[in-house]
Amino acid sequence: MDTKELNTLIKTRRSIRVFQDKPVPESLLMQAIETAAWAPNGGNAQNWRFFIILDKKIINSIEDVIRTGLKTIQSWPEMANAGPAGGRPRNPQPGSPLTTAPALIIVCAVRSANPMVNAMTKRAETDPMAKEMIDGLRVISGGVQSTSAAVAYLMLVLHQMGLGTLWMTGPLHAKADIEKLLKIPDDMDIVTLVPVGYPAESPTRDRKPVSEVCQVIK
Repeated sequence: MDTKELNTLIKTRRSIRVFQDKPVPESLLMQAIETAAWAPNGGNAQNWRFFIILDKKIINSIEDVIRTGLKTIQSWPEMANAGPAGGRPRNPQPGSPLTTAPALIIVCAVRSANPMVNAMTKRAETDPMAKEMIDGLRVISGGVQSTSAAVAYLMLVLHQMGLGTLWMTGPLHAKADIEKLLKIPDDMDIVTLVPVGYPAESPTRDRKPVSEVCQVIK
């Protein structure tokens, strides 16, 4: 694959929310994950973990947990004036990604102790400079960054295979309940849910010009 072909592959990937009623071979999912596991990651810790779910009953149970959490949020008085533009959550509807996807990949990050971060955290209690340093590191954890890189690779490989995907973080309001349902180990955190299937739609979205998102500092 030359640069032009890679450019086309990247630019034709889209977020898919409606899938065909067609099973996805487990072998394709495993092959995609094997490739995704070559993503760049901090300290070569390879802290990502992938859970492939093909059982629709389990996927539906995950949706039920998400729906219950959304109903709880919507019952809060603070949500009374929140509309769609304000980020008001909506319950999954028939035809939503989780109900139509024949497969679901849940990607987790393994937590690990970092002696330097531990030292900074302790010192930050009394040292303003250390607090500033640790605040910078907490913008987003290195483990989540590494896992996110693997997810990006995963979605691109699946697209090349003719499969559609969607990066879902909205359901993480029910993170604890989903982890409990799936018996995710205590040292892991769900980073994203990725429904996978053969696309039943062809969405078109553009991108901002490079001039709006990139600045060259000389």
